[in-house]
Amino acid sequence: MADNNHVDILVFSAHPDDTEITCGGTILRSVADGKRVGLIDLTRGEMGTRGTPELRLEEAREAAKILGASFREILDFGDGKLRHGEDEELILIDKIREYRPSIIVAPWPDERHPDHARTGRLVTEAWFYAGLKKRETSHAPFRPQSVVYYMQNYVLHPTFVVDITPWAGKKMEAIRAHRSQVYNPETNEPQTIIAKREFLDLIEGRARHFGALIGSELGEGFLTKQPPRVDDITSAYRGREVS
Repeated sequence: MADNNHVDILVFSAHPDDTEITCGGTILRSVADGKRVGLIDLTRGEMGTRGTPELRLEEAREAAKILGASFREILDFGDGKLRHGEDEELILIDKIREYRPSIIVAPWPDERHPDHARTGRLVTEAWFYAGLKKRETSHAPFRPQSVVYYMQNYVLHPTFVVDITPWAGKKMEAIRAHRSQVYNPETNEPQTIIAKREFLDLIEGRARHFGALIGSELGEGFLTKQPPRVDDITSAYRGREVS
């Protein structure tokens, strides 16, 4: 009998709101397809210019409900100085073994923000070590099939793109649940890059860019170091009418 803790997809992010911004549509689509998705944020976002850790926790939980995630855990690896030593590695190894996902999703390990890059590297290393029997934790060894990376500041040519067109509106709802962080004309909080109206426009523009690559309206692009298996290329590359 399957363990109720097990998920199909386990998404790691450095900060609350990273997940919604980068792959919220894919999570919504996966949940709609009957997949179980778990979320783990490595920090509380306590170094953010706006909001407090307590408020951000409340917002993150609300966003997770909108996405339909099975759970959301927020760890405390240190915002703005994300620790990535052996202790943190062992925590992530045990999380991977506990939840036994088919796929792990994490930031691209060469991102601009050091917290994002460290998260990508730490998760990738924990993914590998999770399969080693002699790296002992409280759960049995297990290594998911692959790590899939989302993009944040740097936009690279994706390995694959997920069509999120029907779920784009709800993705934006999940992003806006992080009210202390994103555009809000009624607040007097200091201005930040992601709090500008233009940032929400950027999210839509990027989705249109990725969607255009696959002939859909809106998409989310991902990178992998290991190519995905495709059993039916006619399903992966669909024809479309041209005028």
